[in-house]
Amino acid sequence: MASRPSKKPRTGNARSAARLAAVQALYQREMSGATIPQLLTEFHRHRLGAEIEGDQFREADVDFFDDLVKGVGARQAEIDVLLGEHLAEGWTLDRLDRPMRQIVRAGAYELAARPDIPTGAVINEYVDVAHAFYEPREAKFVNGLLDAIAKKLRG
Repeated sequence: MASRPSKKPRTGNARSAARLAAVQALYQREMSGATIPQLLTEFHRHRLGAEIEGDQFREADVDFFDDLVKGVGARQAEIDVLLGEHLAEGWTLDRLDRPMRQIVRAGAYELAARPDIPTGAVINEYVDVAHAFYEPREAKFVNGLLDAIAKKLRG
C-alpha cells in the first residue's frame, strides 16, 4: 500500500486532515524506521497542505497532528495491548496490515488520551480514514474495534 489513500476521505476539516496525515506518518514510521522528530519535520515542511504529484493536500491542524503522532509513538506499547485485548480470539495486531494498525492505533490513542473529543466523533473520523484506504468491510472492523475500546475506556 502507498502512504497515500486511494480514495478521498468524506470529511474535510483541519482535524480530519490531521488524522489522515497522522495515519500516513505512523505508517511511514513503521515502514522506514524514521524517528518521530524526523516525521514531524518532513510532514510540516513537505506534506501538510502541500501539493504532491498533482494532488493538493488539505490544510491540517498541525498541533493536533503533532499530538497524534507523538502520542501514539509514546504510548504505542500500551495502545497495542489495549487493541490486542479487543481483537477476535486467535488474532494479533501483527495480523492486521500496516495501514490498518496505524488507523486503529491513532483511534485508540484519541479515545485514551483525548477526553475532550466526543467518542462518536473519534470513531466516525477513523471510519472515514478507513474508507480512504479500504472497502466498507474493513471500515466496519474499525468501527467495531474502536467502539469496544471506547466502552472500556469511556464507559
